[in-house]
Amino acid sequence: MKSAIYKDIKTMACEERPEPVLIETDDAIIRVVRACVCGSDLWFFRDGREADTQTGHEAIGVVESVGADVTIAKSGDFVIVPFPYSCGECPVCKAGFESSCPHGGYFGDEGLGCQAEYLRVPHANGTLVVVPGDVKTFSDEKLADLLALSDVMPTGYHAAASAEVKPGDTAVVFGDGAVGLCGVLSAKIRGAKRIIAMSRHADRQALAREFGATDIVEERGDEAVARIMEMTDGYGADAVLECVGSALSNDTAMKVARCGAIVGRVGLPHGVEADVPGLFYRNVGLRGGPAPVRHYDTEVDHLLELVLKGDIHPGRVFTAEFTLDDIQAAYDAMDRRETIKSLLRVSEV
Repeated sequence: MKSAIYKDIKTMACEERPEPVLIETDDAIIRVVRACVCGSDLWFFRDGREADTQTGHEAIGVVESVGADVTIAKSGDFVIVPFPYSCGECPVCKAGFESSCPHGGYFGDEGLGCQAEYLRVPHANGTLVVVPGDVKTFSDEKLADLLALSDVMPTGYHAAASAEVKPGDTAVVFGDGAVGLCGVLSAKIRGAKRIIAMSRHADRQALAREFGATDIVEERGDEAVARIMEMTDGYGADAVLECVGSALSNDTAMKVARCGAIVGRVGLPHGVEADVPGLFYRNVGLRGGPAPVRHYDTEVDHLLELVLKGDIHPGRVFTAEFTLDDIQAAYDAMDRRETIKSLLRVSEV
């Protein structure tokens, strides 16, 4: 099968790899229909990882085969593959944090790369999200919306849920990538009255407004803090969504939170430090981490249902399309900020 392979810093290739096979009785094999490149993939693309390894952690596809213990899906079913795999049975999963399941893990490692024609899914019963209906009946636009439910939309929602965005709130969203934009959409879903998107790019600002942003702030660092405090009468935001992961973004996010507010952080942290005493005296909380995708897709606000009904269109974050043969171009386009998120058309439905 064709698979995206990391070769070296800023070097990807499409190479042949053996098709995965069932190993455990709770495995499933998926024929991938659509996959994509994530902003978090750019960290290893720029900084390096083990060479000649498969990549990718977001996919939708059709079940090819299942192990003897799989009951959630059967051959031919259309499914979303969340970026974390999880047992679905332990206390952590039952509490709604399957992305931290001690028996699970994350796609994107060797043998579990989603940027490929086929994928093995461990712990299928606790991982897969079944989409009702025949995959052939869905438009390309709807498939893009469903693909967003494998990571970026639930991750943006996790930021909003962790920050406890509630009706009438003023929310600030750090990050104008796909996750940040889905954070804007999530704050809107949860009833925020004012949503301030931090963005310096016209195309992303336009989509942020389409998703519900009421204000755009282009400043960074101390200038951003001063601007947001001015906009909130000196108090700060009721809820803060951190969707970048950089030291500057986290530092600014913590500084603009109103006393008693929570910073919902979902950006993969790099070099982040926190003023713990300062947060303590301001009663500012930090919550968040890897998003429990399945929990939000099926249980909290039922993101899958919202997509199927056409109430939200998170697939709008895909602004360029590629094939696996074009994997280098797909990564380059995101690295150069020429697209918000690269969609991979892996196979026809």
